[in-house]
Amino acid sequence: MPITSLSQLDKNGSYTYSEYLKWQFEEFVELIKGKVFEIPTPYTQHQQVVGNLYGIIGFYLRRKKYLIFGRPFDVRLPTYDANGEIIDDTKTVVQPDICVICDPTKIDERGCNGVPDMVIEVLSPSTAKKDLNEKFNLYEEVGISEYWIVFPEAKTVSVYLLEEQKYALLGHFGHLQQPGPLQVRTLPELEVDLEDVFENVV
Repeated sequence: MPITSLSQLDKNGSYTYSEYLKWQFEEFVELIKGKVFEIPTPYTQHQQVVGNLYGIIGFYLRRKKYLIFGRPFDVRLPTYDANGEIIDDTKTVVQPDICVICDPTKIDERGCNGVPDMVIEVLSPSTAKKDLNEKFNLYEEVGISEYWIVFPEAKTVSVYLLEEQKYALLGHFGHLQQPGPLQVRTLPELEVDLEDVFENVV
């Protein structure tokens, strides 16, 4: 029986990428270790910040081999069995707000098959818990080396860098706390001015 509505899925069920590809509903969802998370319609602040960051980083990456993508864009992350071996049919497919991928061979017609080098998530009230918990732990586990969490209302950015397989907080940056500019470790020549990140954000 085809899955044409999100309501047909078992909220307590476990799903794989091959099943995800067969779903025919319009809503966007993510899979984190088999569990389904709906992606709600983003708020205006969220979209403004995502647009500003995408423009800043995308402009820097012009004519460079590194790639930037924004949601909706599927990123298939490895799932491991009890022995630590990668399962062929992954149970994790996420759609980060922004991801930077330094290895173009990870890109195929369905998105990114592998671990991005940098991920940025811009918080919304409906996604904050997931971004701060499930996704934080997931990104740390699979080895995403740089994770930015952006708080649009507070106009701050928390930067985490992977050190010895654990995230270390580089700092909380904002107009009142460490005003920047922010150095991007993944792209060492790029500095991001926080005034540009939050420009015109209501």
